[in-house]
Amino acid sequence: MYVVAMVGNCGLLYLIRYEDSLHKPMYYFLAMLSLTDLVMCSSTIPKALCIFWFHLKKISFDECLVQMFFIHTFTGMESGVLMLMALDRYIAICYPLRYSTILTNPVIAKVGLVTFLRGVLLIIPFTFLTKRLPYCRGNIIYHTYCDHMSVAKLSCGNVKINAIYGLMVALLIGGFDILCITISYTMILRAVVSLSSTDAQQKAFSTCTAHICAIVFSYSPAFFSFFSHRFGGHTIPPSCHIIMANIYVLLPPTMNPVVYGVKTKQIRDCIIRILSGSKDIKSHSIWKR
Repeated sequence: MYVVAMVGNCGLLYLIRYEDSLHKPMYYFLAMLSLTDLVMCSSTIPKALCIFWFHLKKISFDECLVQMFFIHTFTGMESGVLMLMALDRYIAICYPLRYSTILTNPVIAKVGLVTFLRGVLLIIPFTFLTKRLPYCRGNIIYHTYCDHMSVAKLSCGNVKINAIYGLMVALLIGGFDILCITISYTMILRAVVSLSSTDAQQKAFSTCTAHICAIVFSYSPAFFSFFSHRFGGHTIPPSCHIIMANIYVLLPPTMNPVVYGVKTKQIRDCIIRILSGSKDIKSHSIWKR
């Protein structure tokens, strides 16, 4: 899955960079999503593989804090980019004539930067809140990566502030993004239903299919982890929490390039054209020889 995630997302970035037909707002947001996915899974999976393959289970406290910062920053970034992509689909469907004038390259760069800075500024306090705690309950984290609360629970101090701030950040990032996504798709649904042609309705919905799949892949394991930790109590075994946490950082990066490659006609056509073009070049060089 990690290999598929790396190859798929790097392939998407290559296509968006060199194919002029993909130089559009929708694909710029997709490039942001691919970059986010690459950093998110590369912050966790290599270390997890070292644990399973080579039994390299040690990590310094500072390295643990750095890994925690990257994981939480880019999971927040993933949520923000999905929200931006929902707004992109809303503008494309509800205001098609103004689409290119609203989502200009400077605007896309600014909203992408704001989304990144939002994650950084909200996650930085995690590192300081975690580092200030006294640790005297051992140094074993029952996890494959350094999650905020997994590290904080090793402390013999009061972690109430950490828990409250973590919940606040989850609401500020996840709650706000889900609200924006819900409003965007409500407006999209109203606009699509008002179309008189069935073909036009299907075409409008088809442009959202890949994005809806990306939302499901990203938020489903996140919701499970969030609610099971708070309301599952001791009924859900720890191994289940760990598996879902790993799926949360691995499933979206693996599936997003696959879904967009299959469901998006422009990307599919570019891949077919590149593959057929390479075959033509190869056969031409053999003919010349």
